[in-house]
Amino acid sequence: MALTLEKIRAARERIVPYIVKTPLLRLPALDEYFGCRVFAKAECMQITGAFKLRGAFNKVLQLSPDELARGVAAASSGNHGRGLAYAAKALGIPATIVIPDTAPQLKVDNILALGARVVRCGLAERFEVAERVVKETGAVMVPPYNDEDIMAGQGTIGLEVLEQEPAVEKIVVPVSGGGLIGGIATAVKALRPEVQVCGAEPAAAPRYSVSLREGKPTKVTVEKSPADALVANMPGSVCFPYVERNVDGMAAVSDEAILRAHKKLLFEGKLLAEFSSAIGLAGVMEGKIPVRPDENVCFVISGGSISPEQLDRLKTIEE
Repeated sequence: MALTLEKIRAARERIVPYIVKTPLLRLPALDEYFGCRVFAKAECMQITGAFKLRGAFNKVLQLSPDELARGVAAASSGNHGRGLAYAAKALGIPATIVIPDTAPQLKVDNILALGARVVRCGLAERFEVAERVVKETGAVMVPPYNDEDIMAGQGTIGLEVLEQEPAVEKIVVPVSGGGLIGGIATAVKALRPEVQVCGAEPAAAPRYSVSLREGKPTKVTVEKSPADALVANMPGSVCFPYVERNVDGMAAVSDEAILRAHKKLLFEGKLLAEFSSAIGLAGVMEGKIPVRPDENVCFVISGGSISPEQLDRLKTIEE
């Protein structure tokens, strides 16, 4: 199945009863600091606190009655797991979420509160463990990103951005496995090819920066980063061609810049998000994503799962 504009539009019709159309906010207090006209697509205000709910619902709503009865399973760094757990609870089916030990306890607790079973494991083995859960339980695997139904759900964000701010010139997206940016870029380029779509990933996990240079999905070593939602060690094989075809640039961003940008987003932009969500702003701040003072730039604020303990890190970050 190829990911197309028509499939992204169909995904929107399918999931619209189950999600919210998140606001697109103008944040003029950030313009001078980041050097452009700052807009934020606030997926941190999605029902489960992150964009992942869109893809999870689009996938699960297409399962057969027999598949639904068997339940669902996934490997997740946290946000996809919570989205899938919410979808499973809404549809009355069981869910098992495999989460790496690096995920904040807040994300684990949020999944447990929705009635899903949680399995903890090492970061590198989470997909292998999820496959084992599927074999043992008969559950249907719902991938966090490497799936065109998932990508179509995430691509609905692109449709909303173009409708909410027709004058947008650039959209900056946090990147891990590539499902979010692949879906958004596919939608945007089909409707408004002149609008640039740029990605930002942690320098601690530069899988797309390396893979785009190599011309193929390439595994990288992942170092610990405050951007704990962006921990994939290589691009999704399904996602990569869409990113390679439709994305205008990719920035590998330092941890220090992520924390500084997050502090600005919180205290000047007045928007609470997780560290991973500030990575696009950080890429602009470091000069790795070029912008103009008069340019309308929309930053996808992908999630809002952050704990008071994580916020304490900002005390040591200089402006």
